[in-house]
Amino acid sequence: MFKIKSFINKHNIYGLLTGLFFGFLLQKGGITDYDVLVGQLLLEDFTVFKVILTAILTGMIGVYFMKSFRLIEINLKPGTLISIITGGLIFGFGFGLLGYCPGTLVGAVGTGSLDALIAGVPGIIIGAGIFANIYPKFKNSFFEKNQIKKNNILDYFSVKPILIIFIALVVMVTTLILLELIG
Repeated sequence: MFKIKSFINKHNIYGLLTGLFFGFLLQKGGITDYDVLVGQLLLEDFTVFKVILTAILTGMIGVYFMKSFRLIEINLKPGTLISIITGGLIFGFGFGLLGYCPGTLVGAVGTGSLDALIAGVPGIIIGAGIFANIYPKFKNSFFEKNQIKKNNILDYFSVKPILIIFIALVVMVTTLILLELIG
């Protein structure tokens, strides 16, 4: 049923170290705290939003430069509207029910959160198991039909990537400044 093979290799070690660093940053940013996450869902505490915007900015600029220097190659998988909506609903339901997304859940477990450990970890394992068993049955049905033709913003506009990055940078930094001023 399940094949167990060695998973210790260079890429998995890099992934583990990156994940540990990411978890450390989540914890230091305060977004592994249940009250902060619920505050975001209630639109009372924008710490999560600020951290995510900062991560998007950093990632966007980093990916642009890595791609420019040919350090990475980007291969986008086409999506469908139904798969995006279904995934968003499942993700949102789990987030709203428990108050954690997968990344913050693991970070919360690392800080000793029992609710994340007792309810969240089994929930992720069960959910992943259900998905792994159900997805092959639906793969060639509505989840793969009517794929979105354009995979990213650049496919919609004939502009240089740096212009999109600059516009996003201005909008996001302005948003962060406004959130700080509002409190």
